[in-house]
Amino acid sequence: MNITLITVGKIKEKYFRDAIIEYQKRLSKYCKLEIVEVADEKTPDKASETEETQIKQKEATRILKAINDNTYCIALTIDGKKRDSVHLAKHIEQLGISGKSSLAFVIGGSLGLHDSVMQRAEETLSFSDMTFPHQLMRVILMEQIYRCFRIINKEPYHK
Repeated sequence: MNITLITVGKIKEKYFRDAIIEYQKRLSKYCKLEIVEVADEKTPDKASETEETQIKQKEATRILKAINDNTYCIALTIDGKKRDSVHLAKHIEQLGISGKSSLAFVIGGSLGLHDSVMQRAEETLSFSDMTFPHQLMRVILMEQIYRCFRIINKEPYHK
């Protein structure tokens, strides 16, 4: 299975980069993983709603260019469907069985995702009602994808 993480912005903190490298290494046993970082836009203090929409649109243009036509897209958003790890694993396994061999997970920038990305996504996924920094969310997502493959392959995992 091919999995692409499409994320807005770069990881600045070394501890997040180290965690990402570790999960890339672990995931290499199960899938072909690619991380695509698209440039983020600077958000001025007290940006108007119009300015925020324009910023999200610019980021969306970059995100959408990174998603291939035959890729099943899952957008991470606070309003998305919530799944526990076992159900997410079963879902990813079922997508693979049904011929979806290329998945993209999209993590937006600090303002979230533009409607155009949400419309392109086949589904949305939420990890919590809480808001997380997108750098941390990338680590959490990679850990959960790794956990999914452990579950799919009936390997031990921490419950």
